[in-house]
Amino acid sequence: MDLLDTLTAKGLRGEVPTREEALAVLATTDDELLDVVAAAGKVRRRWFGRRVKLNYLVNLKSGLCPEDCSYCSQRLGSKAEILKYTWLKPDQAADAARAGVAGGAKRVCLVASGRGPTDRDIDRVTDTMAAIKDADPEVEICVCLGLLSDNQAERLKAAGADAYNHNLNTSENTYGTITKTHTYADRVDTVQKAHGAGLSACSGLIAGMGESDEDLVDVVFALRELGSDSVPVNFLIPFEGTPLAKEWNLTPQRCLRILAMVRFVNPDTEVRIAGGREVHLRSMQPLGLHIANSIFLGDYLTSEGQAGQTDLDMIKDAGFEVEGAGEATLPRHRADVAEAAQAGHASGGCGSAASACGSGGGCGPCGGHAHAPSAPAGEASEASDDELRGDLVKVRRRGAGTELAPNA
Repeated sequence: MDLLDTLTAKGLRGEVPTREEALAVLATTDDELLDVVAAAGKVRRRWFGRRVKLNYLVNLKSGLCPEDCSYCSQRLGSKAEILKYTWLKPDQAADAARAGVAGGAKRVCLVASGRGPTDRDIDRVTDTMAAIKDADPEVEICVCLGLLSDNQAERLKAAGADAYNHNLNTSENTYGTITKTHTYADRVDTVQKAHGAGLSACSGLIAGMGESDEDLVDVVFALRELGSDSVPVNFLIPFEGTPLAKEWNLTPQRCLRILAMVRFVNPDTEVRIAGGREVHLRSMQPLGLHIANSIFLGDYLTSEGQAGQTDLDMIKDAGFEVEGAGEATLPRHRADVAEAAQAGHASGGCGSAASACGSGGGCGPCGGHAHAPSAPAGEASEASDDELRGDLVKVRRRGAGTELAPNA
């Protein structure tokens, strides 16, 4: 296929496709799917080999969020029966993080629900990072606390944070349909604040809320322009008790096409399969590893993932290997730019090439909400509009905020 040959050649050179080419990836048929995966896989291996980076989530504060993000189980007015608790103590969070690191994670993601942190919250997270770094000085720490105020990113950087997560979630054009309590511009501002403080930017999207192909391409190009070093691709988890509980618009094939499009637009960037992996990719998760080079290990913020050992077995059985603590995730040329940005010498923003978990706060998976489009040719709808598919959504009942051992 000429399209895939062109995209592969561009990706191997680290070049970006056109918007039309990105849209064409999403329009490919199921008969072409394995060819799409193979093409994206060549680009992935060019820059990341067969390494898979493992990340581990610790939900520092669950529920109790004043924001109205339609996709989020922790939102204001959510009736989802999730765990709800206020801030974990530093030693509790460190214990949870230790389980993930023992399972092979090289990055710990500290997340808290809410619009954004107070200065006292920054102090809490600073103490938590110190407890984690005391146990393992080499572990990477990414923080996700929502919208940042002036100087908060600098404080997190000085305290030892390596990265800050704040997802754009969906296109600027449709953002107002999913959230009214903050804006797309607010999100961009926070990512830019993280850049300015020398933090690596982790910013991504959520698919599956009825957004158009154009919306998906818009947000992925916007993420590239912002210079995200890692792009988490979330697939909506339709929690019962949220406005999007009936939005089952994804098939495993659709998810793979979305991942491939993200990879082609970000050939040398960490692409992470994030929330909803088990729910929507299901038995086709190993194919996703041929496109993305990063996943979360074990459970998510408010939902359960598959067993941590199952994740590790899947990586091994698919012919991949877990990225070691001493290995650099980004290709050398990308790492050079990131290091320069952290030193305050880059004008293009952290991680911008020379050639992406939270909602209003740190709420996790999110995405655009519009009227669900008709399924593309060759794709069956996941479920009828009145079917909630609660069998596929498992609320987290273990790990942080409970007395049960975490899943790692």
